[in-house]
Amino acid sequence: MKQRLSDRLNARLEKHLPEQRLFLKSDDGTRFVRMRPLTQAGILTGCALLLGWTVVVTSFFLLGSINSGSSRDYAARATFAYETRLAALAAERDSRAIEAEQALNRFYTALDEVSKMQEELLTSEQRVRELETGVEVIQRTLSRTVAERNAARAEVEVALSRLENAPEAAARAERLAADAAATAEALTEALDATALERDEAVVVAEGADAVIDRMEANAALVAERNERIFQRLETAVETSLDPLRKVFDQAGISTDALLDQVRRGYSGQGGPLEEVVVSTRGGTSVPDLDTERANRLLDKMEEVDLYRLAAESLPLGHPVRGTHRRTSGFGPRWGRMHSGLDFAASRGTPIVAAAEGEVTFAGWQSGYGKLIKIQHPLGFETRYAHLSSIKVRVGQRVSRGAHIGGMGTTGRSTGVHLHYEIRRGGQALNPVTFINAGQDVF
Repeated sequence: MKQRLSDRLNARLEKHLPEQRLFLKSDDGTRFVRMRPLTQAGILTGCALLLGWTVVVTSFFLLGSINSGSSRDYAARATFAYETRLAALAAERDSRAIEAEQALNRFYTALDEVSKMQEELLTSEQRVRELETGVEVIQRTLSRTVAERNAARAEVEVALSRLENAPEAAARAERLAADAAATAEALTEALDATALERDEAVVVAEGADAVIDRMEANAALVAERNERIFQRLETAVETSLDPLRKVFDQAGISTDALLDQVRRGYSGQGGPLEEVVVSTRGGTSVPDLDTERANRLLDKMEEVDLYRLAAESLPLGHPVRGTHRRTSGFGPRWGRMHSGLDFAASRGTPIVAAAEGEVTFAGWQSGYGKLIKIQHPLGFETRYAHLSSIKVRVGQRVSRGAHIGGMGTTGRSTGVHLHYEIRRGGQALNPVTFINAGQDVF
């Protein structure tokens, strides 16, 4: 029956593929090989399948090469843009800090000048009050002396009328009149001198008022410049704080507890920043509005420093050094939880520590293959799996960016890649949050 089926197939294919004979000539004679239509169809079908498989494989290779080149170009452009933005932010921050320092110096100089002018004004006012008091005393004395002189004159006139023939009484009266006239003349001269001093004091006070008006105008200009500088500095500080706060919020970290912990361990040069205080003439420290605002800004700058110190302890660095691509993200995958992030690159690509810490495991672990675990401050742990080589040992302290191993495909892996995890308190966290935040912090 099989022979009849083969014959029927050959008969149908005969129209398109007629029977062929392949002649083989040798010294012994000539032989031929008969190729029936069914045989020819099988050979053609095999050749077509082989050709189609070759085309498909070549297409996959070409697509992979194109995608790899596009990823490298995108990574290079992103790196260049990040470095440019970081340099611009650093330059702007330095410029704002210089402007703030210059403004504070000008502000303190103006305050010193205002304080000196206030002292001069107070001295002038005190002198004017003393002169006014002296004038009042002289006026009262002069009034009393004039009254006494008039009374003496009246008495003299009465005495003269009564004792026209008494020479001694007349002589005494003349002496009293002469003394009264001398006293009146001396009081008049003293009153003139006092009035002149009072006029000079008034001129000095008017000059002091004009100087105070100019100083108030200069102080207004300084206040306006300080306002612009404060606004720029406060904006720059808030811009620096936002990505840091976002990192800790997304990681579920209490910022108050974190800052307290950093303050307890802070040992930088100079200690914490001290408040700016303006001393008055009396020696009492009384902060004004600008000083209070400057102190608040200093507190914010100290908070930025504390956040940065805390960020140094977080795994914000990128674990792969060199060209790579991200192949699998954090979250459910094929019905199971993928607790990390996968990066693919060539075998042996350097793997670096994402933050400073201590190596707690360096060896083989089922599923992970060659694995490194690093314990970081604040309860964070990073894991680097499927490595081809391990460059650290248990108990070793490593810094951010330290070379700890090479990318490989050990353990349960379908290709060369790094499986990277971040955990806190045993709970897996999304590494993308920390890597993206690290681009804004460092």
